[in-house]
Amino acid sequence: YILALGILTLARCEESCSKQTDPSQHEAVTIDQFTKQAVPFSRFEKHLDFMDLLRNMTNPTKEDNVLDVACGPGLVTFAFAPYVKHVNGIDLTPGMIRQAETLQKERNVDNVAWSVGSADKLPFDNATFSLVVTRYSFHHFPSPTAALAEMVRVCRTGGRILVADVSLPRDKAAAYDRMERLRDPSHVRALVEDELVGLLEAAGLEVTGRASYRVDMDAEALLDASSPPSPRRRRARPRLVR
Repeated sequence: YILALGILTLARCEESCSKQTDPSQHEAVTIDQFTKQAVPFSRFEKHLDFMDLLRNMTNPTKEDNVLDVACGPGLVTFAFAPYVKHVNGIDLTPGMIRQAETLQKERNVDNVAWSVGSADKLPFDNATFSLVVTRYSFHHFPSPTAALAEMVRVCRTGGRILVADVSLPRDKAAAYDRMERLRDPSHVRALVEDELVGLLEAAGLEVTGRASYRVDMDAEALLDASSPPSPRRRRARPRLVR
């Protein structure tokens, strides 16, 4: 089993409000990786855990227009949809959006919409949303700062921004990053909790809440979902089960 720590940080938009990777190359790697993962990701039960915690931290209402950044197959989007006015999900990978549209039809959800696009170039006007969320995405971004700046831009004054991502103690983060890149080459770097909070504060956000949770995952199921080549799988497996 792999044990990961998810850090949820809630920030409020005020009035004022890594590792270097070649962006185009990384974008291609990410699309390739998550095209393979689109269906397995949507069926991985552990990805449904702790949705209540996300909602409890953000207190969604029927007045909220929500943006789910790097939405994947829409699991967070669907978790918020019954509680809000509307949710837009956006993801870089067209295959993820196709899977989200399939799930939308199966579930007969009518207050969601989908876009294909990059987190650091969101195709929305300033101050469009009252709540902007992203989950399990920042460690894939070559520039979390650029993605966060876009989330701030599209969030209205007084709105909320929720970032939920994997985080480990500083002394374990580098080893985790090495393991994750073997399993999933779209992984860039997991921020430690203080880094994430500092990122939010540097963007002019008031951090109003923090929470954490642990996720136990079966190593083989995790490897199956990301489908690394056999040599990388053999190298990743012992690091996953330590």
